[in-house]
Amino acid sequence: MTERIYDRDSHQKTFQAAVLRCEAVGEGWRVALDRTCFFPEGGGQFGDRGTLTPAGGAHIPVTDTQEEGDLVWHNVTAPIPAGTEVTGELDWALRFARMQCHSGEHIVSGLFHARDGVDNVGFHLGDEEVILDLSGPVSWEEVQEVERLANEAVSMDLPVSCEYPPEEELKTLTYRSKLDLTEHVRIVTIPGYDVCACCAPHVNRTGEIGLIHFLSSQNWKGGVRLRMLCGSRAVADVMAKQNSVAAISARLSAHQSQVAQAVERQSGELEAVKQENARLGKLAAQALAETLPAGEEALCFAELPTPALRALVNAAVEKGVPLCAAFAPEGERFAYILGAGEGLDLRPLVKEMNAALSGRGGGSAAMVQGSVAASRQDIEAWWAARKTVNKS
Repeated sequence: MTERIYDRDSHQKTFQAAVLRCEAVGEGWRVALDRTCFFPEGGGQFGDRGTLTPAGGAHIPVTDTQEEGDLVWHNVTAPIPAGTEVTGELDWALRFARMQCHSGEHIVSGLFHARDGVDNVGFHLGDEEVILDLSGPVSWEEVQEVERLANEAVSMDLPVSCEYPPEEELKTLTYRSKLDLTEHVRIVTIPGYDVCACCAPHVNRTGEIGLIHFLSSQNWKGGVRLRMLCGSRAVADVMAKQNSVAAISARLSAHQSQVAQAVERQSGELEAVKQENARLGKLAAQALAETLPAGEEALCFAELPTPALRALVNAAVEKGVPLCAAFAPEGERFAYILGAGEGLDLRPLVKEMNAALSGRGGGSAAMVQGSVAASRQDIEAWWAARKTVNKS
């Protein structure tokens, strides 16, 4: 049996223990200890990481921690024989960040339950963010209000208690729980905000949580899925976003509070420019098509976007050009659109051209589109020597 030190002291970082068992697992090993500060995976939270150090030996990384029955198993990178005395040390930065997030999740879940009558039906505490699934719909405005209230709870520095109430007392408690638990239930209480069954380590006081911040909300299985951060992770996210806002603000010569409006305004201006460029491109295509003699095949090179290139080919074919091949530079390649009048099938021709000019693309008998990895000189040379286009 493993004594779980984290149950009574979530802030203890080092401990002495004896190895009870050592087993090979996969490409590594796992050891069970007689006592540990390492929390095993459970309750939506990954197992702790850190090191185990035999007396006089090197630090051996603990890569994961799992629970089986009354034992806590520590995945390690080297075997440690049974009976060995070891010093365990948590990756404290990781553990504390997870405690901040888990305790923060309890506050917001309690608030959503009390205010909106929705329950936490899914919880995942990753190393990047917290994912919280709620049982019913909640507006983004309500999410932001819960964020404000949750940070009020943090600023109040309330005590966080973790206890195993006697069975009779447990029957009188109202608490959140995803499972129907009746005995040896660990209750985590944040007075005025949440009472919940939970096996994980938590902070001692809400002030340790730091900032609580929601990132997004999306509809999810009849409810909502929220992404959130707490503590140092939330602060880092806010700082990164602030740097982005400051950079955009400077770039657009707009006050930081007006960045969204400035971006919207510039997007509208860019869309207007794109539409004008498209209009001018089509005019240029039509003008170029006018120079092509009817009844003769045409090979054209023009610096036009794809819509204008297509307009050129369509205008040429409508004018009576039996086959129009239009090419436009596209990085290190040339984009192409080929169009033909009735009675011609371009598909054999484009297959032959793609093979000869390292191209890719295709289409219908009347129009094909793609690109080739060839120079203008190579295209012109192949076009001059090509086989006659098939008649359909």
